[in-house]
Amino acid sequence: MNNGNLVLEGIPEIPTPVVADLLRFQNVRSATFRDWAENGQGIFVSTGFGAVDSIHQVAMPLGSRRQLTFYAEPVSEITSQPGDNHLVFARDAGGDEFSQLFLFDPETSGEMLLTDGDSKNDTPVWDRRGTRLAFRSTRRNGVANDIWMLDPMAPGDAELILASPDGTYWEPSEFSANGSRLLLRNYVSIADSTVQLLNLDSGELEILAGGPDNMSSNKPIAFDDAGNGFWFITDQGGEFNQLAWQSLEAGAEAEIVTANIRWDVESAGISHDRKRLYFVVNEEGYSRLYLLDAATRRYRPVDNLPIGRVYGLKFSPGDRMLGMSLTTPQAPSDAFTLALGDEPLDYGALTRWTVSEIGGLDSSRFRAPELVHYPTFDVVDGERRPVPAWVYKPAGRGPFPVIVVIHGGPEGQSRPTFSTTIQMWLDKLGVAVVLPNVRGSNGYGKTYLGLDNGYNREDAVMDVGALLDWIATRPDLDADRVAVYGGSYGGYMALASAVHFSDRLRAAVDSVGISNFVTFLENTQDYRRDLRRQEYGDERDPGMRAFLNSISPLNNVDRIRIPVFISQGQNDPRVPVGEAEQMVNALRVQGEDVWYMNALDEGHGYRKRNNRDVQQQVMMMFFSEYLLNDQPLP
Repeated sequence: MNNGNLVLEGIPEIPTPVVADLLRFQNVRSATFRDWAENGQGIFVSTGFGAVDSIHQVAMPLGSRRQLTFYAEPVSEITSQPGDNHLVFARDAGGDEFSQLFLFDPETSGEMLLTDGDSKNDTPVWDRRGTRLAFRSTRRNGVANDIWMLDPMAPGDAELILASPDGTYWEPSEFSANGSRLLLRNYVSIADSTVQLLNLDSGELEILAGGPDNMSSNKPIAFDDAGNGFWFITDQGGEFNQLAWQSLEAGAEAEIVTANIRWDVESAGISHDRKRLYFVVNEEGYSRLYLLDAATRRYRPVDNLPIGRVYGLKFSPGDRMLGMSLTTPQAPSDAFTLALGDEPLDYGALTRWTVSEIGGLDSSRFRAPELVHYPTFDVVDGERRPVPAWVYKPAGRGPFPVIVVIHGGPEGQSRPTFSTTIQMWLDKLGVAVVLPNVRGSNGYGKTYLGLDNGYNREDAVMDVGALLDWIATRPDLDADRVAVYGGSYGGYMALASAVHFSDRLRAAVDSVGISNFVTFLENTQDYRRDLRRQEYGDERDPGMRAFLNSISPLNNVDRIRIPVFISQGQNDPRVPVGEAEQMVNALRVQGEDVWYMNALDEGHGYRKRNNRDVQQQVMMMFFSEYLLNDQPLP
């Protein structure tokens, strides 16, 4: 059955009452802080009042939102031009991720294409005067992730400034004050990245942090005030990513500034006057914001933020405010600003700029999760390894049916943020939702991060089995009614869980997931193939190829004995549509109930509201049919 741009196969017709019942939840919106208006007229945010997220300008706290863009596709990577009120943003077509960069005038809504119109272009970084733009592009050969630079007034003269010598990712970070040097990151894998310095006059490239003799994760932040050193985030000091400073002199070593913080520093930024930095620490999923004095290295936490997540922070042009997005488990994301004092560690009031609509729902009914740690199969220091998980429960006493949600990445992390889908499931289905951070998840140290690599891939699946054991010990959870859901790599995990635990699950939902690692690696876009080989293994090696085939759900489909719902985007450059199609066909051959949804105008996940709405409606029907019934397990 075709429904506009949606192909729906094996799916019953969606009843009108289902559409009406979910309408309020599907009208919950959020707003994301993007940048400051250089003309002093407030901030730019992105929010969805139509089919996709668009750019809006807000002139004052709680002021009206003036919509600036009206495209059929969402925009991303929005950044203001220093010294000017223009913006640069990225936009692709139908989710294909071959994004182009555009220069946009908020006053006239005029736009100018800056890139070639064909290649993948992203990560735009302005020089400090706003006269040049560095960015990453596959323009040279469609495979390499090179660094290019252009003058926005003459984009046709774009210049290749660093040709990637291999299949790794390169991205610009910051120009020096005089524009002659550029900090870069060379990303090989989540455990192996370097900070490098490119001399734009000579073309000389120098490794500053990381490299073959010091393999570690390193992410550049900014040059210091004098331009004699740089700030960066690194795990060279131990298990966790820390904020560090290092001299640019040859042979210099990193000075770990936040060595006494046991969690990952996940982001950081420097003020325009270079006197203070912010950094955000991921404390087992929750965010804690700090301010740091660049001269003394002293820092202090900002204590007037709600408990949740903070992201997308940027200093205002005059360094008197810090803009950010804030979300909690019970409130969608909105834009806020923090007043800053004269001294680097001083701060004042937190001001809310946007109040996102929640579809007329009662926000007091939104549920917050409980953080638990359940024991898994292996032993560390004499005890079974603990796996962190977030548990959402609906109102009532239970025992509740359970939906297990597994994140993607695989180096992702489930965190306590607002999710319309989860709140909808809690309210409308009366289920509990459990989000485990199985081994390989980010945020718990680099040892935990690497536990699922290579031949250890299925150890993460065994963590799901241990979760099912733990659910069976909870009187408030119904171990006889459990379903699993995952997107991207989480989609593989959902299918793999169906392979191993069909006798303990009711149903599985796979969104844009991997069904066969070998065909995935052979068909994912050229520019990202080597990056994925670093994580999953190289399918060209006979031994690894045999292993990847042995653990792929497609090759074990005969062990799946539960209904499966698979959703996909036709234009997905990461996990191609063939991964879904071959799994659907295999399940049909053996007679399993399989629902299939393919959005012809989407890529890796659904970004268009109409498509997301239908996907949520179908999932509600699927879980109602196969999870909530009282039939015995297969």
